[in-house]
Order: sequence, then C-alpha cells, then structure tokens
Amino acid sequence: MNRFLSFISILAILLTGIRATAQSKTAFYEAFAGKSATAIDAQLRQLESYTGGAEKQAFAGALEMRKAGLLSIPAKKLSVFKQGHKKLEAAIAASPQNGEFRLLRLMIQENAPKNLGYSKNIAEDSKMVKEQYASLPPAARQSIKNYSKISKSLAGFN
Repeated sequence: MNRFLSFISILAILLTGIRATAQSKTAFYEAFAGKSATAIDAQLRQLESYTGGAEKQAFAGALEMRKAGLLSIPAKKLSVFKQGHKKLEAAIAASPQNGEFRLLRLMIQENAPKNLGYSKNIAEDSKMVKEQYASLPPAARQSIKNYSKISKSLAGFN
C-alpha cells in the first residue's frame, strides 16, 4: 500500500509539472502573438528561473525579437532584435531538428522588416514545422492553427 501511495504521489507531482509547463507554453504563445511589451516582459521574467538550456534560449530570443517590433526608438529596436537573434539562432544550432524552435523563427522571419534580411530559412522552417506538427506541444500546435490564418508559408495548414 505504501508503494502505491508513493507512486500516486510521484505521479501527481509529475502531472502538476506537465500541467504547469503546458500553461506556461500557452502563456508564452499568447504573449508572443500579442502586442503588449508588458506581457512579453512578464514572460521573459518567468524564463529567468527556467533551466531548459536551448529551450530557454530559443523562447527568450524569440520574445526579445518580438518585443523589438513593439519598441519606438529605432536604435533600441535593432539592439533588442539582434540580442534575441543571437539567442534564437544559438538554440537552433544546438537543436537543429527542434520543430518548435523552427516555428518561432518562421513566425519572426515572416514578419521581420525586409531590410533586416532575416528571411533565408522560411521554406526550410515551414517544411520542418509541417513535418513535425503532430509531435509538437499542444500550445505550439494551437499557435500554428492561429498563425496559419495570416501566414504565407503555412496558409491553409490545419
């Protein structure tokens, strides 16, 4: 009986962690898709305590790049964008087959100003996102469904 209770306790802890991760990813994608620098800053603060290595880098980089588009001072926009760019690209280099990282880059590349020249990987990333769709976390799949309504490379993808 004690083993069973221990197993149930461990399972409850694991499920709570999974639920918390799912909720945090949903909050991440909501902030990423939104137009609030405050919401992005809140997500960046949450990431500070995250120990996910490449995942932390990719999410922080993507949020910073998104935030750059919400800033009004051109020099600050470019600085924040470059800072995020380094992080996201480093995460992709560390995990080149990670479809979620590719989704983040795809969404940024499709929306980045053309003069930044950040659009070289759209076709490659779009292909990988489509191939890995079923294995992506639920929050990422929902984000793809929402984003495909405005995306050129994911148009009609559901």
